[in-house]
Amino acid sequence: MAEETLVQINIPKKGVGARRPPWMRVKVRETPEYRDVARLVKELKLNTVCEEARCPNIWECWGEHRTATFMIMGDICTRACRYCDVTSGKPSPLDEEEPANVAKAVSAMGLRHAVITSVDRDDLSDFGARHWVRTIAAIREESPDCAVEVLTPDFGGNAAELMQVLEARPQIYSHNIETVRRLHPKMRSKGDYDRTLAVMRRAHEYRLDAGIPMTTKTGLILGLGETLDEVLEVMDDLRGVGCDVLTMGQYLNPTNRHAPIARFYTPEEFESLKVEGSNRGFKHVESGPLVRSSYHAHEHVTE
Repeated sequence: MAEETLVQINIPKKGVGARRPPWMRVKVRETPEYRDVARLVKELKLNTVCEEARCPNIWECWGEHRTATFMIMGDICTRACRYCDVTSGKPSPLDEEEPANVAKAVSAMGLRHAVITSVDRDDLSDFGARHWVRTIAAIREESPDCAVEVLTPDFGGNAAELMQVLEARPQIYSHNIETVRRLHPKMRSKGDYDRTLAVMRRAHEYRLDAGIPMTTKTGLILGLGETLDEVLEVMDDLRGVGCDVLTMGQYLNPTNRHAPIARFYTPEEFESLKVEGSNRGFKHVESGPLVRSSYHAHEHVTE
């Protein structure tokens, strides 16, 4: 039987954001399914964003849906965004066996929808694009009926490297905008608001030119100090570049060294923002306090 407790998640020892509202609580259910996924990830020496980003939904995704978001190219990022808990520093060389190991995990878990993300690898000449392509190809060979969703970095704005990944034709192409234009310079290390929009525009134009059913998707973190008008501006900008799916969730500072929580959005506010997004033409909006980019990802295929 699963052991179940109610916990308040990601509570820093002191500082801004230590007291969380009641809706920021999750049930911890260490089920046999959860333990099985954890064992598999460990045995194949894989990284997951579920663990690295301390995702509050890990108990549901691993334990109930038997899904995980695999993070390729190591667990050290070359950027240091102020909201992110992934370690920043000098990464290790790429693991050449990783694409095959990810494919083995997807097959062993019997996934019908696999989500892959990565750290930023600005230290590599191709920003890791070829490793991305190899991983997609390995999954397709091992599990040909499995849909592949990729959540990629911006490849330094290099269109040729982005095109390599698009030409591998994932069912969902995702790149997160993360925050509003005004907060980008402060929050995103080496990131750029307009570059993110350009990435999304290229993905949209590629699928139109190729005539393929590829969904485009992005994610927005709320609670970093943005205004409602700024959030609506982001929605308009994203629709302007053909983005199909938008996820919105509450920011939770991993430690006191990260950006503080400016405010908590209520479930009702998230629902209102979902309506705003739907009214603007997004094909799917996933909006809620605990929503993260890959939450209920299998429901986001729109093409």
